[in-house]
Amino acid sequence: MSDDRLILALDVPNLIQGLAMADRLGDAVSFYKIGLGMLTGGGLALANELKHERGKRVFLDMKLFDIGATIEAAVRGLAEYDLDFLTVHGDPQVVRAAAEGKGASGLKILAVTVLTSLDRADLDANLIQPGDIHAITVERAVRALEAEADGVITSPEEAALIRALPQAHGKLIVTPGVRPAGAAKGDQKRVATPARAIRDGADHIVVGRPIWQAVDPAAAARAIVAELAAL
Repeated sequence: MSDDRLILALDVPNLIQGLAMADRLGDAVSFYKIGLGMLTGGGLALANELKHERGKRVFLDMKLFDIGATIEAAVRGLAEYDLDFLTVHGDPQVVRAAAEGKGASGLKILAVTVLTSLDRADLDANLIQPGDIHAITVERAVRALEAEADGVITSPEEAALIRALPQAHGKLIVTPGVRPAGAAKGDQKRVATPARAIRDGADHIVVGRPIWQAVDPAAAARAIVAELAAL
């Protein structure tokens, strides 16, 4: 059995490999994330196949960022694919434009707060204001939610802080940077186990390489589902 709290980051190069991985996973995974790296490899076609031919839920992780009119137009077009989640940068003007673009569709707009691959040194290098990274993440979440985001993308380290916000009532929290106990962090810096992320308030966790690089991806996915079921 699958559990749609688990979202598999399908970070393989192209449509063919994506479908092959979906075949291997079978009913162990019901929710897939397709990111920017797959876009030129048939990502939208893969999203359409998974959603409409295989009955999966699909999270399109594009992290859109542009002027308002462009965001609105892009989201309006993507909403026609009838997918489930779409990410945009968490800047309020971007979120407002995305909310306008999705219209009456069921597409959920998720605002990126601070990437899970960044720490305070990275923020300094990017000229982001001084301060605690957790506090900055929470403040970005507040502003995005007030701008009508349906939820936020945040590291597991901030999930509990954001879940406690009045602005987060009824909103989604999705946490990448999730690693099963003993798994390598890879390029992630702010991580947690699946159980901890859900316990701290996440609605969905995103896991990629620990599943699709496993010798038996379906077994790896089922192990995470079992961990969640035991909560």
